[in-house]
Amino acid sequence: MPQPCTAEKIMTVGQLAARSGVAVTALHFYESKGLIHSTRSSGNQRRYPRETLRRVAVIKMAQRLGIPLATIHAALQTLPVGRAPSVTDWQRLSEQWRQDLTRRIDKLMVLRDQLDGCIGCGCMSLQSCPLRNCNDQLSEHGPGPQLLEPGPEAAE
Repeated sequence: MPQPCTAEKIMTVGQLAARSGVAVTALHFYESKGLIHSTRSSGNQRRYPRETLRRVAVIKMAQRLGIPLATIHAALQTLPVGRAPSVTDWQRLSEQWRQDLTRRIDKLMVLRDQLDGCIGCGCMSLQSCPLRNCNDQLSEHGPGPQLLEPGPEAAE
Protein backbone atom coordinates (compact mmCIF):
# COMPACT_ATOMS: atom_id res chain seq x y z
CA MET A 1 0.00 0.00 0.00
CA PRO A 2 1.48 3.39 -0.98
CA GLN A 3 2.29 5.83 1.76
CA PRO A 4 0.07 8.92 1.92
CA CYS A 5 1.60 12.12 0.59
CA THR A 6 2.26 14.60 3.37
CA ALA A 7 2.78 18.31 2.96
CA GLU A 8 5.67 18.11 5.44
CA LYS A 9 7.80 15.77 3.34
CA ILE A 10 11.49 16.65 3.57
CA MET A 11 13.92 15.98 0.74
CA THR A 12 17.68 15.57 0.67
CA VAL A 13 19.70 17.65 -1.77
CA GLY A 14 20.13 14.56 -3.95
CA GLN A 15 16.39 13.93 -4.01
CA LEU A 16 15.70 17.57 -4.84
CA ALA A 17 18.27 17.44 -7.63
CA ALA A 18 16.78 14.26 -9.08
CA ARG A 19 13.19 15.55 -8.91
CA SER A 20 13.95 19.03 -10.23
CA GLY A 21 16.51 18.07 -12.87
CA VAL A 22 18.93 20.63 -11.41
CA ALA A 23 22.48 19.71 -10.42
CA VAL A 24 23.35 19.51 -6.73
CA THR A 25 25.98 22.22 -7.27
CA ALA A 26 23.32 24.52 -8.76
CA LEU A 27 21.08 23.92 -5.75
CA HIS A 28 23.97 24.81 -3.43
CA PHE A 29 24.54 27.96 -5.51
CA TYR A 30 20.84 28.90 -5.33
CA GLU A 31 20.98 28.46 -1.59
CA SER A 32 24.13 30.59 -1.30
CA LYS A 33 22.27 33.36 -3.17
CA GLY A 34 19.22 33.08 -0.89
CA LEU A 35 16.92 31.77 -3.62
CA ILE A 36 16.09 28.58 -1.71
CA HIS A 37 16.54 27.57 1.91
CA SER A 38 17.29 24.37 3.75
CA THR A 39 17.49 23.14 7.28
CA ARG A 40 20.23 20.86 8.57
CA SER A 41 19.90 17.35 9.88
CA SER A 42 21.67 16.19 13.03
CA GLY A 43 24.47 15.04 10.70
CA ASN A 44 24.65 18.57 9.17
CA GLN A 45 23.10 17.45 5.87
CA ARG A 46 20.82 19.76 3.93
CA ARG A 47 17.08 19.06 4.06
CA TYR A 48 14.61 20.86 1.83
CA PRO A 49 10.85 21.18 2.27
CA ARG A 50 8.78 19.80 -0.61
CA GLU A 51 7.68 23.27 -1.79
CA THR A 52 11.29 23.95 -2.78
CA LEU A 53 10.56 21.92 -5.93
CA ARG A 54 8.16 24.59 -7.13
CA ARG A 55 10.57 27.37 -6.23
CA VAL A 56 13.33 25.69 -8.24
CA ALA A 57 10.91 25.40 -11.17
CA VAL A 58 10.19 29.15 -10.94
CA ILE A 59 13.93 29.90 -10.80
CA LYS A 60 14.66 27.75 -13.85
CA MET A 61 11.80 29.29 -15.86
CA ALA A 62 12.96 32.79 -14.96
CA GLN A 63 16.53 31.93 -15.95
CA ARG A 64 15.32 30.63 -19.32
CA LEU A 65 13.67 34.03 -19.82
CA GLY A 66 16.98 35.74 -19.09
CA ILE A 67 15.83 37.21 -15.78
CA PRO A 68 18.86 38.17 -13.63
CA LEU A 69 19.28 36.24 -10.37
CA ALA A 70 18.93 39.44 -8.34
CA THR A 71 15.49 40.02 -9.90
CA ILE A 72 14.53 36.39 -9.30
CA HIS A 73 15.63 36.75 -5.67
CA ALA A 74 13.53 39.89 -5.21
CA ALA A 75 10.51 38.14 -6.74
CA LEU A 76 10.90 35.07 -4.53
CA GLN A 77 11.06 37.34 -1.48
CA THR A 78 7.47 38.37 -2.24
CA LEU A 79 6.24 34.77 -1.95
CA PRO A 80 4.93 33.39 1.33
CA VAL A 81 7.32 31.17 3.26
CA GLY A 82 6.37 27.59 3.97
CA ARG A 83 4.28 26.80 0.91
CA ALA A 84 4.74 26.26 -2.78
CA PRO A 85 4.02 29.25 -5.04
CA SER A 86 0.35 29.19 -6.07
CA VAL A 87 -1.17 29.84 -9.47
CA THR A 88 -1.97 33.37 -8.31
CA ASP A 89 1.63 33.89 -7.19
CA TRP A 90 2.91 32.66 -10.56
CA GLN A 91 0.47 34.89 -12.49
CA ARG A 92 1.70 37.94 -10.59
CA LEU A 93 5.36 37.11 -11.17
CA SER A 94 4.89 36.13 -14.79
CA GLU A 95 3.06 39.37 -15.58
CA GLN A 96 6.00 41.39 -14.25
CA TRP A 97 8.44 39.24 -16.19
CA ARG A 98 6.27 39.32 -19.32
CA GLN A 99 6.52 43.12 -19.43
CA ASP A 100 10.31 42.95 -19.08
CA LEU A 101 10.55 40.22 -21.71
CA THR A 102 8.40 42.25 -24.13
CA ARG A 103 10.68 45.29 -23.68
CA ARG A 104 13.77 43.14 -24.32
CA ILE A 105 12.20 41.54 -27.39
CA ASP A 106 11.33 44.98 -28.77
CA LYS A 107 14.93 46.16 -28.25
CA LEU A 108 16.29 43.01 -29.89
CA MET A 109 14.01 43.45 -32.90
CA VAL A 110 15.21 47.03 -33.36
CA LEU A 111 18.82 45.86 -33.02
CA ARG A 112 18.21 43.05 -35.52
CA ASP A 113 16.73 45.51 -38.02
CA GLN A 114 19.61 47.96 -37.54
CA LEU A 115 22.21 45.25 -38.04
CA ASP A 116 20.77 44.07 -41.36
CA GLY A 117 22.67 46.75 -43.29
CA CYS A 118 25.96 46.08 -41.48
CA ILE A 119 26.10 42.32 -41.68
CA GLY A 120 27.18 42.38 -45.34
CA CYS A 121 30.28 44.54 -44.97
CA GLY A 122 31.04 44.31 -41.27
CA CYS A 123 32.98 47.57 -41.27
CA MET A 124 30.52 49.46 -39.06
CA SER A 125 31.80 52.72 -40.56
CA LEU A 126 29.43 53.41 -43.45
CA GLN A 127 27.71 56.79 -43.42
CA SER A 128 24.35 55.04 -43.40
CA CYS A 129 25.19 52.77 -40.45
CA PRO A 130 22.96 53.57 -37.45
CA LEU A 131 25.61 52.17 -35.11
CA ARG A 132 28.44 54.38 -36.37
CA ASN A 133 30.13 56.67 -33.87
CA CYS A 134 32.62 58.68 -35.91
CA ASN A 135 35.62 59.87 -33.89
CA ASP A 136 34.11 58.47 -30.68
CA GLN A 137 31.89 61.53 -30.21
CA LEU A 138 29.61 59.71 -27.78
CA SER A 139 32.30 58.77 -25.26
CA GLU A 140 31.36 61.72 -23.06
CA HIS A 141 27.95 60.09 -22.48
CA GLY A 142 29.51 57.07 -20.79
CA PRO A 143 30.74 53.61 -21.66
CA GLY A 144 29.00 51.10 -23.87
CA PRO A 145 26.84 51.26 -26.97
CA GLN A 146 25.31 54.71 -26.64
CA LEU A 147 23.44 54.49 -29.94
CA LEU A 148 21.94 51.10 -29.05
CA GLU A 149 20.89 52.07 -25.53
CA PRO A 150 20.03 55.77 -25.75
CA GLY A 151 19.80 57.46 -22.40
CA PRO A 152 18.05 60.70 -21.43
CA GLU A 153 20.85 62.73 -23.05
CA ALA A 154 20.12 61.19 -26.46
CA ALA A 155 16.56 62.53 -26.38
CA GLU A 156 17.79 66.12 -26.35
